[in-house]
Amino acid sequence: MNSLPDGYRAVVVGASGAIGSALVQALQADPRCASVQGLSRHGDPVLDLCEEASIATAAERLRAGGPVHLLLCATGVLQVDGRAPEKRLAELDAATMARALAVNAVGPALLIKHFHGLLPLRERALLGVLSARVGSIGDNRLGGWYSYRASKAALNMLLRTAAVEVARQRPLAVLAALHPGTVRSPLSAPIIGGAAAEAASPADAARRLLSVLDALPAEGASGSFHAWDGAPVPW
Repeated sequence: MNSLPDGYRAVVVGASGAIGSALVQALQADPRCASVQGLSRHGDPVLDLCEEASIATAAERLRAGGPVHLLLCATGVLQVDGRAPEKRLAELDAATMARALAVNAVGPALLIKHFHGLLPLRERALLGVLSARVGSIGDNRLGGWYSYRASKAALNMLLRTAAVEVARQRPLAVLAALHPGTVRSPLSAPIIGGAAAEAASPADAARRLLSVLDALPAEGASGSFHAWDGAPVPW
């Protein structure tokens, strides 16, 4: 991460997941990274995106360590309680939709609420959240996957809106939504089936995502949506 100050501090939320753990490992291997803190429901401190109190407590505990230059939210749910993504309107279920929105959109928004104050005021900082191309309204040509699409579209709007506010006090911070592509993970396994061999490994996905974030310009990039190869994704 050459665009960040030498000795930068990183935090990865969702560190127990496939991409999250790969991001932690990639950052641990970066000699310019002074420390990387992985957070999850199974860590210490515990951070559960569906429990705002745990988010606030984790942020407060990390505050004593100094500013965070890189914050990554590598969380998400595709199947809720074993339900495959809906293909038809007849399959919509209110509880399933609410859960998808809570995990994929509301949780990351609350994370930004409590953690953006840890970003430095006058140094470059990066905040990335895992979105998905299917959350693009403009790119939706196939339909289906109602809850997942809607929750990721909501995440994109929340991220873009937060970027406007964060910029008022932290003009060097860049917030971005990231599409990791198809990655071999427990989340994608029930969906990709025989295409698993063509999917990226978590390590490759982590490397690509960090490269995309690192290359984002200081001006004009905050609140943007990019794919794993750096290409912008339409809203």
